[in-house]
Amino acid sequence: MKKVLLVVSLLVLVLGFASAGATPEPEVSGPVTFQLWTQEGESDGGFQFVQGLADQFMAEHPDITIEVVQKGTEDLREDFQTASLAGEPPELLWTVNDHAGPFTAAGLIQPVDGMYDESAFVASVVLDGHTWGVPITSGNHLMLLYNKSLVPNPPETTDEMISIAQDLTSGDTYGLAYNDTEPFWLVPWLGGFNGSVFAADGVTPTLDTPAMVNTLEFLASLEFDYGIVPSECDYATMDTLFKEGNAAMIVNGDWSLADYRAVLGDNFGVAPLPIVSATGTHAMPYTAPKLFMIASGVEGDSLAAVQQFIAFAVNEQNEIDIANTLNRLPARLSAQSAESITSDPILVESAKALTYGTPMPAVVEMRAVWDAMKPEMSAVLSGSKTPDDAAAAMQSAAEAGIRALE
Repeated sequence: MKKVLLVVSLLVLVLGFASAGATPEPEVSGPVTFQLWTQEGESDGGFQFVQGLADQFMAEHPDITIEVVQKGTEDLREDFQTASLAGEPPELLWTVNDHAGPFTAAGLIQPVDGMYDESAFVASVVLDGHTWGVPITSGNHLMLLYNKSLVPNPPETTDEMISIAQDLTSGDTYGLAYNDTEPFWLVPWLGGFNGSVFAADGVTPTLDTPAMVNTLEFLASLEFDYGIVPSECDYATMDTLFKEGNAAMIVNGDWSLADYRAVLGDNFGVAPLPIVSATGTHAMPYTAPKLFMIASGVEGDSLAAVQQFIAFAVNEQNEIDIANTLNRLPARLSAQSAESITSDPILVESAKALTYGTPMPAVVEMRAVWDAMKPEMSAVLSGSKTPDDAAAAMQSAAEAGIRALE
């Protein structure tokens, strides 16, 4: 009778494991070396965290060697394409969601269907009926970051944001700063003005719209009408102003939280981007997971080793550790309820800000849209083009860029 009960108990455990969607860990038959390219930087500890994961994994798996290589986000995209065409790509990428579109279109990565329990994680990139990456973190969203010594309470609306910023702008000190050279910082306000970059089909650009004109007018007004933002403010300028106490509020993403927390300490505050006063709609930042992507030619022992490392990197404890170390929200759903995360005011506000976001399209057409928006946004903010003309030019350039992809 005891033997029967033992067999039944084991069956329950096995069936329970299978029903959870878990996949067995693949075996490696001999020594394997593979490359991992990551766009995590050193300034916020991201690269160090990735290297630490690799070192710990190699200590536990002496037959597997991982060579970790750091590259800038755009360098990684371009270099991976070049290396793939040369037949020498890295086996594994730790990179951003929007690389999936061009990589799948060119056949450079392989689907990960069945390699992990998708129900246990935030949504990944699904194109053509396949899943193309294993989520590592969720978020990648813009927020309002503020210096509590200057802004005790964050604004809830754009009118409040402008008013607070006007009171704090004087000389070389600005009430607000953001990266005005990249359209990623434009998109949240476009959503707040009830616009989007694509039509309902997800691939037809909708840039020449009243919502885009209103968005460009709003951004221009921050500089030319209210004088609360610095002119020609790129990412490095915004970052330096905030760290040195010369910008009371900035718009930046979750990747920057750990760095600012170390610099500002208890004076560092995080809040969702405010409601656009003209529409009553929250600004809507793009959201996206960071993903593991596997090169298309990886197979056999190399694929097994890559899968083993992915499973290790996204286990619950490592997902919690990445949140605690880098202040990123974990992609594994069970890790999001860890006490160290739910009791952290910075992560709580980041999670709140994430709820107002919208998933960033991973389609290849997004690259054409970014390229179309960037110069026209700069033209408006330099005063050389009107919002109406810029919106029309964006649309024409995006359509031409998409045709060039065909």
